[in-house]
Amino acid sequence: MTQENKDFSSIESRRSKASRRRLTPARRLYYFLGLPLVRALIRLLTATYRTTVVGARHIDPFISEGKVCAPCYWHQHHVVGSTLIRSWVRRGFKACFLVSGSVDGDVPERIARAWGAEVIRGSANQSGALALRDMQQMMKNGYSIVTTADGPRGPQYEFKTGAILMARIAGVPIIPIGCAADRAWYLNRWDKFMIPKPFARIVVAVGEPIPIPRTAALDDLEPWRVNVQDKVMSLMRQSEQHLRQQGDPA
Repeated sequence: MTQENKDFSSIESRRSKASRRRLTPARRLYYFLGLPLVRALIRLLTATYRTTVVGARHIDPFISEGKVCAPCYWHQHHVVGSTLIRSWVRRGFKACFLVSGSVDGDVPERIARAWGAEVIRGSANQSGALALRDMQQMMKNGYSIVTTADGPRGPQYEFKTGAILMARIAGVPIIPIGCAADRAWYLNRWDKFMIPKPFARIVVAVGEPIPIPRTAALDDLEPWRVNVQDKVMSLMRQSEQHLRQQGDPA
């Protein structure tokens, strides 16, 4: 298929050519049988969490008034962050997740759609322009784009310029989110992916909206990127401090 007549709406056109994983019949069967179990385990696990949300007032207008924004949290905190977004969706928040175009993203896509959220498939290195185009269209339709701003491959805690560019073009504010858990498992991978253990105490800090002016020159986005990165890190430290205070004896 040539570039001119290639169907870019197809997920297959957005998969990384570097990956050897393909959506084979065996993998399709694995997803079909395993997805209900994964969803059940997620519901069971997250139902045990004791979560405190600090700064929830910052997101309330975007839910009640249907305003568009760009919530961002670290890839490490996706379990907690996506659970928070799910609670917003239940209150009427129109969320759209950016999910990798690889076969590894097929399960997260199905889970997000089961929550009532929309999904855009793509990656910065294979289909960044297509994903950016789709994000702009989604935001025009009233959906807020949720991103893990240092993903999908890191480096850890390095906010990507793409999220800043997206917010600038659309004229929507970034909502920084940081979190911490008092006990969790951490996977041995680049992001040290965090899975809070059953009955963990969790604190999520939602920061004030950060507007990225449309007048900001493309060559001058770095200060804005660093500012948002520092804010997410500050919110993470704030969450950790809140947890320590919760644990102190009265």
